[in-house]
Formats: sequence, structure tokens, C-alpha cells
Amino acid sequence: MKTAIILHGMPSKEEYFSPDGSSQSNKHWLPWIQKELTLNGILAQTPELPEPYDPVYEKWASVFEQFAINEGTTLIGHSCGGGFLVRWLSENKVRVGKVVLVAPFLDSDHDEVKSNFFDFGIDENIAERTQGIFMIFSVDDDREILDSVNRIRSKVKNIQIVELQKGGHFTMSDMKTEEFPELRDLLLK
Repeated sequence: MKTAIILHGMPSKEEYFSPDGSSQSNKHWLPWIQKELTLNGILAQTPELPEPYDPVYEKWASVFEQFAINEGTTLIGHSCGGGFLVRWLSENKVRVGKVVLVAPFLDSDHDEVKSNFFDFGIDENIAERTQGIFMIFSVDDDREILDSVNRIRSKVKNIQIVELQKGGHFTMSDMKTEEFPELRDLLLK
């Protein structure tokens, strides 16, 4: 059975606890891509990661690793979720399906993430254990994301880059839609 795990990013504490907003796993394009994958025979899950406003790698890993992760598993991570996947794949020599990092975030200065979430070395050969690793980003995203993109691009061999001109950080406020056809098309080809 083909499966997919879609990981959200890191909201502010105010956004996370806002009674007016959806949970992180139900924001932006995540529900839409989950449904698109499901309609194409891929069992897609969007887990809610613990305390995402103050992420702790070990806590996120304990939730993520509850899923069966193997060569039939597609991994998608947005922002901090993408940064998490880079670390997890660097530290776990597991073969997986396609991996897509959407506007990945690696807080190398630890300005936003106070834990050891990003204290790791990137394995330059992670693509060898995937059915392709892709990084989608938009040139109009924030500088810290573009810095993360450049760091990953310079370290990971054979990563495939999808550069968009508009999209910001791929949030609802930037995209003005929950649909993300570029991601769907990449995942389904």
C-alpha cells in the first residue's frame, strides 16, 4: 500500500492557541493535498505534532515514528516539518519513497527554535535512500527560508529543485488558496 505523511510547520504560540484557527495539520494546503493523494489511492496522514510553536525534535520523532515508514511512504514537510525530515533522514538510514521539502526551515542561528531541534549534520547522501528528493520554494519567501534552501541545496547531493516565482511561504495568506497543484503534480508523476 502506498502511503504519505504530511508534516506541518512551526506556528507562533498565539496562532497555535487561537480559538479562531484550525489545527496545524488542517491549515493551508495540507487538507487539500491529503485529499488529492487519497483520491489517487495513496493513504495520506497529516499528524498533529506536539507543541509545534516550541518544537522538540524527540517529541516530533516519537509521533512521526508511530507510522510505518518504508519504500512505499512519501514524505512531505512544510517549513519546520521539512527541516525535521532533513534531520530524520540524515539520522535514520531508512529507505523511503519520494520526499518533498516545501519551503524547508533550518534555524541555524537558533533565534526561533530554542531546543536542539536543528543540532545535527546533514547527510549529503540522503537522496540515495529515496525515490527522489525535491525541494519546492518561492523566491519571494523570507530570507531565513531562502538561507535554509541554500544550505540544503549546497549539502544534499542529487536534490531536485522546484523554484517558483510567487507563493511566499506557501501559507493561505501568501497563496490565497488552499490548492497547490504544483505539489500535487510533482507527487503524482
